[in-house]
Amino acid sequence: MAIKIEKKIKGYAVVKPEDKAAPAAASTPAVPEKKEAPKAEVIQMHESVERPEQLVGETYKIKSPLFEHALYVTINDIVLNAGTAHEQRRPFEIFINSKNMDHFQWIVALTRIISAVFRKGGDVTFLAEEMKAVFDPRGGYFKAGGVYMPSIVAEIGAVIEQHMKHIGLIVDPEMDEATKRLIAEKRAAYEQASTPVGAASAATPSSGNAEPTASGFPPGATMCAKCNTQALVLMDGCQTCLNCGYSKCG
Repeated sequence: MAIKIEKKIKGYAVVKPEDKAAPAAASTPAVPEKKEAPKAEVIQMHESVERPEQLVGETYKIKSPLFEHALYVTINDIVLNAGTAHEQRRPFEIFINSKNMDHFQWIVALTRIISAVFRKGGDVTFLAEEMKAVFDPRGGYFKAGGVYMPSIVAEIGAVIEQHMKHIGLIVDPEMDEATKRLIAEKRAAYEQASTPVGAASAATPSSGNAEPTASGFPPGATMCAKCNTQALVLMDGCQTCLNCGYSKCG
């Protein structure tokens, strides 16, 4: 496109492309920079975390038929980010005490190793599963409630798991309502089938085959392979667990 110049030229200058971009940038209003939101200083478990003067903890009693005296397991927790929205308890150390000194060496070694893993930080929930999988070659035993324990180490692992659930480190999935109703129906049907005809109204504590044991499950129940509880009964030709609802027939 040609432009006619009607005035006298007094001077000239070459306009570069970057000179055209500069006025455009100057006319554009400056966008204020976004300020980053302040981040909370969250303290995570690590082996460099020093032990405070005071720790909170719980003590659990283990009474096993394999030991003459009871074992007392104490797990102390460190409170991280106390007083903030990120406050949490994490296991820091463990102690096991008993009058029985026959197994003193391996108990001390076990407590030191577990405490070292606790202080290392990260996901320490694997300890409970690893310890619960330890089997005694002499055979295990049933604890109160009809739960089978393959060894004393496994019960210590069960105590650690119980403590981790208590502090919120392990979340146990809740049983849905449909499974609860199914278990209640199965248990009622088993008790009704085990009660002699005409004796339901005149049942006494000494009569009736369906009277629950100390564990709360019918006598003669066998161990469930899923929940390790002595609550597996035979119903309609199928083994059914009255504790977790497991059935070999699906």
